[in-house]
Amino acid sequence: MLEDIVAWLVQTIGQWGYTGIVVLMFLESSFFPFPSEVVIPPAGFLAAKQAMNLWLVILAGTGGSLLGALFNYWLALHLGRPFFHRYGRYLFVSERSLAKAESFFDRHGHISTFVARLLPGVRQYISLPAGIARMHLGLFCLFTSLGAGIWVVILALLGYIFGQNQQLLQSKLHEILILLLPCLALTVGAYIWLQRRRFRKRVKPHEEQSAGRKV
Repeated sequence: MLEDIVAWLVQTIGQWGYTGIVVLMFLESSFFPFPSEVVIPPAGFLAAKQAMNLWLVILAGTGGSLLGALFNYWLALHLGRPFFHRYGRYLFVSERSLAKAESFFDRHGHISTFVARLLPGVRQYISLPAGIARMHLGLFCLFTSLGAGIWVVILALLGYIFGQNQQLLQSKLHEILILLLPCLALTVGAYIWLQRRRFRKRVKPHEEQSAGRKV
């Protein structure tokens, strides 16, 4: 079954070219959770056969992901907040909860968006809370592109190297995911440490000034 799907995708991408990659990755990143794991590797395989350009495959894949994420962001921004303003009390989502979400994404939206774009099953949906919380659009685009770009590079290289052996490709992807999770955990841990360090630096002068006044 998987081999049939991959064969169809190779044929489709070969016919549609980079536009096909953009369209399929738009779907994967928005309302239709079409797995990127079966979109980008076939394109990487075509690049290995010199039927496509690897860099353009990566650019098209990242661009499609960003467009799909922006679509979800727009939906959440224009439909999500009015929905929760009107029906939130029935879903136990208060105005205070929305304000907290907005404050969280103001402070931590960049790291949340970046990490989520690298997590299977989560990457498609991080745009929704970002849109509801009105995360800064420029930061949203930047960190969505960074996270999506890394993921697309991984998939494109796997397809480029192992595209003819789907079983080996899936095995290598599984290994990469196992390595990726602790790397993301370390990234989040380093971010929390830096945030606390900055907070202490801001608080320390105020404490010293207060102590000086008491003396």
